Amino acid sequence: MAPFIPISILVVALVLCIFMHATTMVIAAGSVAASKSPALELEAKALMETRWWNGTSNGTSLSHCKWYGITCSDGGSVTKIDKAGAHVEDYISKLNFSSFQNLVRLDLSNMTLWGSIPHEIGTLSKLTYLDLSNNYLEVTFNISYNSISGFIPKEVGNLKSLLKLYLGANAFIGPIPSSLGNLTNLVTLSLISNQISSFIPSSLGTLTNLVTLSLASNQISGFIPSSFGTLTNLVTLSLASNQIYGSIPSSLGTLTNLVTLSLASNQIRGSIPSSLVVPSLLLWWFHPFFFGGSIPSSFGNLTNLVTFSLIWNQINGSIPSFLGNLINLVTLYLNSNQISGSIPSSLGNLTNLVTLSLSKNNLNGFIPQSIGHLNYLESLSLSWNQISGSIIEEIIGRRMKYLSLSHNYFNGSVPSKIGYFNLLNTIDLSHNNITGEIPSRLGSTQHLELLDLSYNNFIGKIPNFLISITVINLSYNSLHGMIPIGYLKLSPYTFIGNKDLCGYMEGFPPCLPLSPQGPRNNRSIVHQIKFLVLGILSVLVILGCVFLFRSRVKKTKSDPMETKNGDLFSIWNYDGKIAYEDIIKATEDFDIIYCIGTGGYGSVYKAQLPNGKVIALKKLHRLEAEDPTFDKSFKNEIKMLTKLRHRNIDKLHGYCLHNRCMFLIYEHMEMGSLFFVLSNDVETVELDWMKRMTIIKSITHALSYLHHECVQVIVHRDISGNNILLNSKLEAFVSDFDTARLLDPNSSNQTLLAGTYGYIAPELAYTMIVTEKCDVYSFGVLALEILTGIHPEILDQRLPPPNRLVAQDVVLIATIAFAYLHAKPKFRPTVKCVSQEFLSLKKPKMKPLHAISLWQLRNQETYAVGESACCSIENLIV
Repeated sequence: MAPFIPISILVVALVLCIFMHATTMVIAAGSVAASKSPALELEAKALMETRWWNGTSNGTSLSHCKWYGITCSDGGSVTKIDKAGAHVEDYISKLNFSSFQNLVRLDLSNMTLWGSIPHEIGTLSKLTYLDLSNNYLEVTFNISYNSISGFIPKEVGNLKSLLKLYLGANAFIGPIPSSLGNLTNLVTLSLISNQISSFIPSSLGTLTNLVTLSLASNQISGFIPSSFGTLTNLVTLSLASNQIYGSIPSSLGTLTNLVTLSLASNQIRGSIPSSLVVPSLLLWWFHPFFFGGSIPSSFGNLTNLVTFSLIWNQINGSIPSFLGNLINLVTLYLNSNQISGSIPSSLGNLTNLVTLSLSKNNLNGFIPQSIGHLNYLESLSLSWNQISGSIIEEIIGRRMKYLSLSHNYFNGSVPSKIGYFNLLNTIDLSHNNITGEIPSRLGSTQHLELLDLSYNNFIGKIPNFLISITVINLSYNSLHGMIPIGYLKLSPYTFIGNKDLCGYMEGFPPCLPLSPQGPRNNRSIVHQIKFLVLGILSVLVILGCVFLFRSRVKKTKSDPMETKNGDLFSIWNYDGKIAYEDIIKATEDFDIIYCIGTGGYGSVYKAQLPNGKVIALKKLHRLEAEDPTFDKSFKNEIKMLTKLRHRNIDKLHGYCLHNRCMFLIYEHMEMGSLFFVLSNDVETVELDWMKRMTIIKSITHALSYLHHECVQVIVHRDISGNNILLNSKLEAFVSDFDTARLLDPNSSNQTLLAGTYGYIAPELAYTMIVTEKCDVYSFGVLALEILTGIHPEILDQRLPPPNRLVAQDVVLIATIAFAYLHAKPKFRPTVKCVSQEFLSLKKPKMKPLHAISLWQLRNQETYAVGESACCSIENLIV
């Protein structure tokens, strides 16, 4: 029997069921109504009309809330749009910003968008994150890493919910809107790498929640606002690479949470005193260029600082001892200022320091022993100061990778400890007064890539183990003995200025063994033996010639000996044996007294023929001559060289392919190589600015001929000062085609690395593919050396400044040279383009030489246009 259920309970259950069903219907009806509300329909329409989402063009796709990168609230309203990296290549105006009133996050970065952002973006009152970076937009917000231009609209100040605002790496101009001070919730503000000018508005001091403030790499001028002292939550403050002047406000000393402080590359003046000077309010009464501010002692409270940079300013005075309180510092950059005095011993307290750079100041005194306490130090640069004393071994720690002490007054010897640490990558001790021998322990430094010991007083012989180092400079010391064979591939720059060195390298005398009787007696015996052998050979030759003459007299009507002792240009018609005999007589069988240079492929001899003509003979090394495969290569290259016809290319007048040796015959150049003329303080004065301009233009025309006018492209592959010869009139000739090859467009153009270190194009290190742009790069290095003498830093100080007419050519050539050195080969101009520019009679009117900075020369878009054209030097024209 079923249990009895009261009628009252059934009635209640029925009522509840009806109520729940009605409620469900109401909720569902509400949902349908919401989904069809005008606001939500506007959002869906705005997204669909952009056509940035695949499959949305016909309106039949899924609900927009399910599209990739779209996030909606429970009510169906769009709260996040994240389309980063989609690369749609479209106008940003396609998106109707005013349709998204509930939007919290907007990320359209890396989409290749362009155009301008409508001012309606200021209506997005709930927006907390805005990223439009890596596009091509105009006037936008958080559009870092783009090409955005125009002014930052003041409407950005309406986005009061913003937490992060990125506008960096674009092309914004004009001032920073003071309305940004309304964004009091901001945690991050980045305006880096734009063209923003004018002053920093003091209203930014109201952004007390800021953790990161970066205004670096702009054109901001004026003072650092003292109101920044209220930004006590700041962790990162970067104002580097602007035009800020005056002093640093003392209020920055209250920013005790700072981890990174960079004020580099500005015009900040004054000293770094240990006490506070003038209140910042008084700054308004003085022009910044007449007032020297300071870094107050309150900076000693910034104990959380990890990075502190003041490089490239105008700071003077001494280094304050209170910097030793910043015990968490990892990097300290004070280089390129006007700081004087000694290095304070308190810097030894910075036991976490990894990088210490004090170079290019006026520091003096000695290196304090306390620097040896910096056990984590990896990079130490004290170069270009006036520091003296010996190099204390304590500064060389086990973690040291970079050590630069160049251009000081250090004396004594190099500590032997320097060779015990395998991490050392760079050692630059050049331009000091260091003595003693090169430490043998340097051979143990497995990672050493650069060693510069030039311009010191090192003695002894050159160690063999240094050959493993990529870049080495031992020039201008007191080294003696033979240059080891392993160094012959290096540039003579490496060893020049060591008077007692000898060896098989151009510009150095050969190493001759000395007998107990002295060099003269030893040489006399050698000559006697040579004359005896030569006499016997001469008798045999004469008998042979008589026999041949009698046997062929009936067949030959002409005089076969007419040209034997005479015309240089008829060497092409000589029998190889006879040509060889003429050369033997002229050089006394290639006696070393006639040798004027030695290179990697052969030795050069000076000889005078019986008719009085002076020639240069390049005798290939025996290893080359004895190689059977080289015979064919030799003939092929001779065939190529004989076809070259250009007034600035050293003409090949003859050759000899003999069973004993091979040699090439050129016209003798009285002044020798360009390298040695530039390195000689007497002869280089004759090479005035006009002649230097002519030399550079001559080389340009010669390379243009090789690259563009020959039947096949010829790449020289070793354009350097050693391979440019000068005659008695100081006219330039491209020479030494030993490494030249025809550039076959159907071949891979891969080759062994050839050329002179310091001139080789960087791409050869990883591609090993030779193109004419390799010559272009090498010529860029050479052109700068011609302008600077030896070191490509400033104009050659051994000459008076060029007059205004020649200065125009100097600027033009310097600009082209920097373009030649572009890291990417396709952006280097062709020499044909530049050659035509030189031949043009149209010369732009340049700014005065003193008004042009090195930065302007290096950053011209003028000639960095690859194959297209040579443009005008817009930034340098008056």
